[in-house]
Amino acid sequence: MRKLAYWGLGLLLATGLSLAAPAKDAAKTFVGSIGDSMCGAKHMMPGESDKDCTLECVKGGAKYILIDPTGKIYQLSEQKQPEQFAGSKVKVTGTLKGDTILVGSIEAAK
Repeated sequence: MRKLAYWGLGLLLATGLSLAAPAKDAAKTFVGSIGDSMCGAKHMMPGESDKDCTLECVKGGAKYILIDPTGKIYQLSEQKQPEQFAGSKVKVTGTLKGDTILVGSIEAAK
């Protein structure tokens, strides 16, 4: 009888702990601007807009990135969606893995 009580208590604790644990891979929303991996936070093409510079750098082999308001740079798993937002402020929803956002969606920020 005592073994059954301990087993039941163990099962109850295990269930309670699994419900209380936060989801490791929960999606978050990140706000910033779409740039490129070559220029980073500062666009280097004189006379070009942020959008034009970003698009040219990506044509040259750079990758789209997200630059948050503090200057932190995140790599983006998705490289097609960001094109329409090049040089613009956006909200990216996704899961952070290291310094890469596994992109779920991108939309213009207000």
